[in-house]
Amino acid sequence: MGEAATTPVLGDTITSVENFLYVFTTVYTLVIFAYILTSWVRLPYSPWLNRIQRFLYDVVEPYLRIFRRVLPSMGPLDLSPMVAVFVLWIVEQIVVRVLDHFH
Repeated sequence: MGEAATTPVLGDTITSVENFLYVFTTVYTLVIFAYILTSWVRLPYSPWLNRIQRFLYDVVEPYLRIFRRVLPSMGPLDLSPMVAVFVLWIVEQIVVRVLDHFH
């Protein structure tokens, strides 16, 4: 009887974790794209724009730095955001598949 009561709770928990991973991956990908766009466009100085750019830098740069250390330099072309998003999606898919085995 205890096992039957635990299974729906475990299933709901796994579904919640999978949904969290999907939302986290999507939001973090959008944050990376926003970081890229704000690095391309130089807007006039504004305190609130500067805060947004600083926030994006603080959130994204540590993750991108991992890939910049590994990837060869290609001059002005920075492939680290593209590789970082790709790796993020792969890790999400792997974790979801592992969790599905417990579902």
